[in-house]
Amino acid sequence: MKEGSAGQIRAPPRVETVNFVTNLTEQHIVRLLCLSPLILSALCKMYICFSVLAGLALLCFFYISAFCPYFGEDFAYILKSIKCGIRLTKYKKIKPFYSILDCFLDAAKRHPKRIFVHFEGRSYTYGEVDKQSNKVARALQAEARLKEGDTVALFLANEPSFIWTWLGLAKLGCPAALLNFNIRSKSLLHCFSCCGAKVIIASSELQDAVEEVLPTLRERGISVYLMSDSCSVQGITALSDKISKASDQPLSRDLRANIHIRSTALYIYTSGTTGLPKAAIVTHERVWAASFLQSICGVTAEDIFYINLPLYHSAGFLIGMTGAIERGITIVLKRKFSASQFWDDCKKYDITVMQHIGETLRYLCNTPKKDDEKNHKVRIAIGNGVRTDVWSEFLHRFGDIKVRELYAATEGNIGFINYTSKIGAVGRVNFVHRFFFPYTLIKFDIEKEEPVRDSQGLCIQAAVGETGLLVGRVTKRSPFVGYAGNKEQTEKKRLRDVLKKGDLYFNTGDLLRFDKENFVYFQDRVGDTFRWKGENVATSEVADILTMVYCILEANVYGVKVEGHEGRVGMAALTLEEGQKFDCSATYTQVVNYLPAYARPRFIRIQPCLEMTGTFKMKKVKLVEEGFNPAHIKDPLYFLDPEKKTYVPLTEEIYRAVVSKEVKL
Repeated sequence: MKEGSAGQIRAPPRVETVNFVTNLTEQHIVRLLCLSPLILSALCKMYICFSVLAGLALLCFFYISAFCPYFGEDFAYILKSIKCGIRLTKYKKIKPFYSILDCFLDAAKRHPKRIFVHFEGRSYTYGEVDKQSNKVARALQAEARLKEGDTVALFLANEPSFIWTWLGLAKLGCPAALLNFNIRSKSLLHCFSCCGAKVIIASSELQDAVEEVLPTLRERGISVYLMSDSCSVQGITALSDKISKASDQPLSRDLRANIHIRSTALYIYTSGTTGLPKAAIVTHERVWAASFLQSICGVTAEDIFYINLPLYHSAGFLIGMTGAIERGITIVLKRKFSASQFWDDCKKYDITVMQHIGETLRYLCNTPKKDDEKNHKVRIAIGNGVRTDVWSEFLHRFGDIKVRELYAATEGNIGFINYTSKIGAVGRVNFVHRFFFPYTLIKFDIEKEEPVRDSQGLCIQAAVGETGLLVGRVTKRSPFVGYAGNKEQTEKKRLRDVLKKGDLYFNTGDLLRFDKENFVYFQDRVGDTFRWKGENVATSEVADILTMVYCILEANVYGVKVEGHEGRVGMAALTLEEGQKFDCSATYTQVVNYLPAYARPRFIRIQPCLEMTGTFKMKKVKLVEEGFNPAHIKDPLYFLDPEKKTYVPLTEEIYRAVVSKEVKL
């Protein structure tokens, strides 16, 4: 402050100015309000407009709540889908191509010390997995002389080595064929002719299965490597010792310079491991699309994901593992599902997201009840195939877990997701999804097992509420690549002249239903496939195995419902060679040697002849309806008894034991 001429202290001029302006402003406002009725009128109109808008907004809110209760969830899903679509479009244009491997490498650079995998008491960070995959890549580069484009079959159990071996192959630009570790003999050999693999890498515990087919593998010039420090068997090379000695330095990106978004990334075997698996071709584009599912389901970078499904499955590998890479999160890997250990694992590792199939939730619901069942952090369950009653019981017992039920096929071009938690539904119909991935439901003749067509030869769309066959239009955006080395099976999945002459659709082989609220419900499988124990079972392939038995002439394989069980259990109607009796022991030996447990027919029905359609197709509808009750069926019936290691006559006593769950299936 400064002194005045009379020695007085003057107040700061800024303070006076502020007060003066304030006083003037108040006076001016009063004068303006008094002198300007136009302003008052304008203010009133603005108030009325705002009131009207607020009222309209309130009306819209009540209307949406009453007639569009899922608007918010639909809107959020559409935004997430568009966001993922933009990312995928961006990755398509980036050169060099940005793959899920590059996403992993970026995550390893950002947080090398973050735990990527928990497994049986050990933890592996992103940085450690990256270095280990470098060692695998260098060891295989030196030993197997692998180069970009060479297919390698992975015959590995659910363990961390599966993950870093796949990453190592990806760094070399090599597609991986993911073999089901349950397959044996003929099925195992068939996998190589499907995908053209010249190298197989097997877990040490699967050595016996490899030795069984080793002579044929050697004849075909297939190199066999075992995840072991040593192996004395001629023709099998130990790989673990070579990996441990290899360098962990990064590999040049030039090794995969020609990989693009439509390149083959994986072969995943579908229709599932029933003697003659089909190798679905999974491109890098499909890998990205599947990995986005976690994001769409609401998984964040802070979540911990529990994988107890096999990594050779698209659910475990694509949705689970690559989805975790896309999110940059931690996974807890389990060798196999265990209902008794499930919640203990969830509490031990603070798991927040779990995977499921219908059987998984049922097994959990069948465990003895405890007082603290809701004392966990699991908030999301992602999967498919859960029954409505099991879904309800699961939520009642274990708390408010958001079940995100899916519908999809590894090789398919259409899928759904129920992002609303509506119990029983597998998804919702919305215009954005349908625009980018065109699909429809068409009328299907269950008896003839073929689509219903009109006088012009075109398919007829199913009405809302009517069950129909789901088909997805094949476009550049939603392609159907097919099965490796199997043109016949690929063609069987193609459906032409659906809605107009010359169009092409993918035949899912599944019957679905759309309701008035636009929810999607899975109804059943048609054709040559049914589902049991979470696996797809191809009936024609099981029939091929059965007819190899000397006494069996024809086999008609189908699935039958058993109360209290998910899916359908395998059953076969057989006719016998002239003069032969049913050989229980030989048939048992055949199915055990050539089929995994879930594909083996548990019930056999001997018939004098098999009923055929006019086009010489075996009729199954009546057989499925009749089931396996010996009180209603006059034909001889047999039951696969694993304890006696043979098929035994199916008595009413055994039937009651099966229905009451005294006998495990």
